[in-house]
Amino acid sequence: MSRPDFRPFVPPPAQSRIAGASARAHAKARLRMARARELFATWATLLEAPFKGITTDGTVRSGLFALQPEGAPAAAMAQAAAALLDALTPAQRASACFPVDSHLWRCWQNTELWVERHGLRLDAEPPALRDRVMAVLAASLSAKGYEISRSVMHLNRFLGDLVGAPHVLGEWSYTFCLFGEPSDTEPWGWQLFGHHLALNCLVIGPQMVLTPCFLGAEPAWADTGPFAGTRLFEDEERKGLDLVRSLSRAQQRRAVLAPSIVSPDLPPGRRHFADNLQLGGACQDNRIVPLEGLPGTELSAAQRQALLDLVADYLAPLPAGPHAARMAQVERHLAATHFCWIGGLADTSTFYYRIQSPVIFIEFDHHAGVFLTNEEPARFHVHTIVRTPNGNDYGFDLLRRHYAEAHRSGGDRAHP
Repeated sequence: MSRPDFRPFVPPPAQSRIAGASARAHAKARLRMARARELFATWATLLEAPFKGITTDGTVRSGLFALQPEGAPAAAMAQAAAALLDALTPAQRASACFPVDSHLWRCWQNTELWVERHGLRLDAEPPALRDRVMAVLAASLSAKGYEISRSVMHLNRFLGDLVGAPHVLGEWSYTFCLFGEPSDTEPWGWQLFGHHLALNCLVIGPQMVLTPCFLGAEPAWADTGPFAGTRLFEDEERKGLDLVRSLSRAQQRRAVLAPSIVSPDLPPGRRHFADNLQLGGACQDNRIVPLEGLPGTELSAAQRQALLDLVADYLAPLPAGPHAARMAQVERHLAATHFCWIGGLADTSTFYYRIQSPVIFIEFDHHAGVFLTNEEPARFHVHTIVRTPNGNDYGFDLLRRHYAEAHRSGGDRAHP
């Protein structure tokens, strides 16, 4: 599959709107623009609502998630997090550490704008401390997941170098938070977020949840510099296209909602200036997303396996035990899974697709340029997200169950 050339869309230094800016100055300047102010105001309003979870109709389906051992690397995670805590000053702890049921879990966002006043901003911390943060990620994620996360960060620096804004778009332009006390048995977690990256990891003993998980890149590969050869989202792009192409014409009539991601036939408001076609992005924790497209009951055995193989790629950041448990969960609900597509089917087409079931919500979306100058969506700017609908993003449903069981057995922790 050929890759389009992003080089014609790299702005000359004189035209780069953020060249030389600092992160705080850039954020301040952008928030003077009405569109950016409105976006953050909308997000703030969404965050005022109590957490419910993504649903298809506003009603949360109960009984989907259970506390069970899944082989999460709890001991290694707790050890790495304890080493990080040992290196923090009291002021850093106050900035980065919060209760496990804190509302700040939901305050991640994937823009380049550094507006947060909480958390550890990694580019403001010494390398030794950054290494300890990365050790927490390495202990929590699969080797592939850690590689993907670092690749997003590397491509962010590559973009910053392209547009002359290394202080806005850098390898370490990310915020880290710790929730709860690191433990082998009790709930705790961590969060890392910034441009094109948001990881939310809750662990309860041998069980973990790693959603919302936002991964993106502009451009999605580096052709020069220290990270030349880094590429992301090729499998997700190719396998998604292979799946929709495998559908019969009758199946495609169900699955393909529109022939172009810029189609005038899309419903009013379906395209968003920041999220494009993505529905489950930042602060969309309670969004109602009706099922669309082709149900799993209408897929052949080969197509169902292709769908599962595609889902497995999105779950690759999970370590082996939680990955296997999550895949089993997805497979149990395969008949209730829907696959929808917007866009063309050619090798050069741009597109959006969504995989949605009671237990998983996945989106892939090609975007127009933000820092590059392409006005139409292109295959070198990609956003993806994985969520756990029906109340278990951030592991919140499991957290409630954990405290309910503790209460029944005589614990005194309040329901979060």
